[in-house]
Amino acid sequence: MKKLFFLFMTIAFVYEGAKGQGCVAIRSTGGFCSAPSAEHLKPSPWVVGINNRYFKSFRHFVGTEEQEQRVENGTEVINHAYTMDILVTRNLNPRWSFTLDVPVLSNARSSLYEHDGKNRYSTHSFGVGDIRFTAYSWILDPMKMPRGNIQVGLGLKLPTGDYRYQDFFVKSDSVKVLGPVDQSIQLGDGGTGFTTEVNAFYAFTHKISVYGNFFYLFNPREQNGTSTSRGAPPSASSITYGSSTMSVPDQMMARAGIAFTDNHLGISVGVRDDCLPSQDLIGGSSGFRRPGYIISVEPGITYTFKKINLYSYVPIALKRNRTQSYSDKLRTEKTGIYTHGDAAFADYVVNLGVAFRF
Repeated sequence: MKKLFFLFMTIAFVYEGAKGQGCVAIRSTGGFCSAPSAEHLKPSPWVVGINNRYFKSFRHFVGTEEQEQRVENGTEVINHAYTMDILVTRNLNPRWSFTLDVPVLSNARSSLYEHDGKNRYSTHSFGVGDIRFTAYSWILDPMKMPRGNIQVGLGLKLPTGDYRYQDFFVKSDSVKVLGPVDQSIQLGDGGTGFTTEVNAFYAFTHKISVYGNFFYLFNPREQNGTSTSRGAPPSASSITYGSSTMSVPDQMMARAGIAFTDNHLGISVGVRDDCLPSQDLIGGSSGFRRPGYIISVEPGITYTFKKINLYSYVPIALKRNRTQSYSDKLRTEKTGIYTHGDAAFADYVVNLGVAFRF
């Protein structure tokens, strides 16, 4: 059972708040799941994890339809996104724990339309993202329910990431304009939010278990005031339809799967849904956002040493949907012409990480 626990402890550190899977800027969507063992009943006081996440987004979608001509014509927007999450967990006892997550981001975005429309240029962002602090508690007594349990978490997300990060946009050989970079590579969303989590597991045998995670970030702030016009004056239409400044959207993640472990090696496979809704549950929903969701199959592999866990998880996209935004719906209603923006998605996301127990 102890080896099974170590497998699921690595899942706890695949904190996938790695700022979206492309132009759909999903941030702070993490999941946690543990399994029973002696360590589960008497956990290590401190656990430190480092998760590295990378993806390249370039496939454009309107709804679920891929705009294949964008790649064929060389007009696609390409995002390269890397995030290193540093996570520190303090286990007070078998039931209560606290986790601090500090993300560090390095992003690059290349396009034609943001610059002179003819040549491909890049903008970049680098720095600390939005820090999150979360308290967790098992609903059932781990001593009495070692094979299965449900955990709840309540967190605070702080607007520590620069949500007005700027770079130069090339308009001609001699003209560059300084302005806020695209929302998808901003370091933060500018909102103070709170997170709710529900995590569960059940071990059928010493080798086979199932897990499930649900995460929702509430962002009550409606807009963060950052311009979407890349250093130029906002257009009349963007002002009319509420997309001249960036929104502060909610985010959601759900995942479930099965895991098998034997000796030091663990293998898991699950299904994952990352979503940025078009409307928030609390507060207004105006402002620019690219809502959508990605449904992925999520294989994973872990290897456990005495005090160290190594892991890799690679969510592979099965379905990508750029849904209609609040601004799209407003424009459709006012003009009578159906409007539906696009977004670029990745084919897969690579997670590599390590967790240390002290």
